[in-house]
Amino acid sequence: MIETVAGRMPAYTDTLPRVAESVHRARRLVRLALDVWGLTDVQDDAELVVSELLTNAVLHARRGDSVRVTVTRLGEGRVRVAVVDLSKGRPVPRDAGSDQESGRGLEIVKTLSGGQWGVDLLPWGKRVWATLGLEATPGG
Repeated sequence: MIETVAGRMPAYTDTLPRVAESVHRARRLVRLALDVWGLTDVQDDAELVVSELLTNAVLHARRGDSVRVTVTRLGEGRVRVAVVDLSKGRPVPRDAGSDQESGRGLEIVKTLSGGQWGVDLLPWGKRVWATLGLEATPGG
């Protein structure tokens, strides 16, 4: 679904089941939006970011059967990817050891967004987001 945020910024959004299989649909939503907006230079990073954010919601939210994924065009060359879930628990970055298979998701999000990520607490849960494009990415 395409919508505008506060009547100004175009966004694509979808409500998905809070299951691991939804990661593919979230990645496809991000790819579609960035194709339409001509922002293919950040597609790979944005797809990885939405994968990490959604995987965190699946593994740690523990409330609700669905999540909301949104990709918003913020302006020339910049997008925000966000996942909303019903948990009020803030994500906590971890120091994963070299022998651990998980625990690096938020570090990946931080790196790909150039540190431009965060959490908005909502009355019913939280929104975890990252901004990509232009100055947001380390190489941009």
